Amino acid sequence: MICADRFTPVNKVLIPIGELASVEGTPMAFRSPTLIGKRVDDDFEQLAYGHGYDHNWVLKRKTEKGLELVATVYEPTSGRYMEVWTTEPGIQFYGGNFFDGSMIGKQGKHYNHRVSLALETQHFPDSPNQLAFPSTLLMPGEQYKHVCVYKFGVK
Repeated sequence: MICADRFTPVNKVLIPIGELASVEGTPMAFRSPTLIGKRVDDDFEQLAYGHGYDHNWVLKRKTEKGLELVATVYEPTSGRYMEVWTTEPGIQFYGGNFFDGSMIGKQGKHYNHRVSLALETQHFPDSPNQLAFPSTLLMPGEQYKHVCVYKFGVK
């Protein structure tokens, strides 16, 4: 689940085009718990560009800077559960689309296609070049601070 009504569409090289598009009626809608693989191969231009999910979602926040629950992941076989809390306006969801098994991680495990995911809280990619995106301008003397909390458990 991702608390977002919009996402930032990208071009063919995965650079945001400056729009905030609705997730309504698209495979980008995760407002309620949805199986990640259910629509990942749908005929949808944005999924074709990313070879799956590799996009920024515009978080539907209740406050401007408060720490809020913005995403959850549940794996029913093991019961593993994760919550993502953040003060940021966006979250990048990457579904392991570019892994092909050639990279090897801990304990000799191969990073295979779509066997993992990442949820990275952030300002929107390419924000300095996109007027519709929240500003990332940091003036002299200002401090940048954000909080991201990953909570893990079992259900």
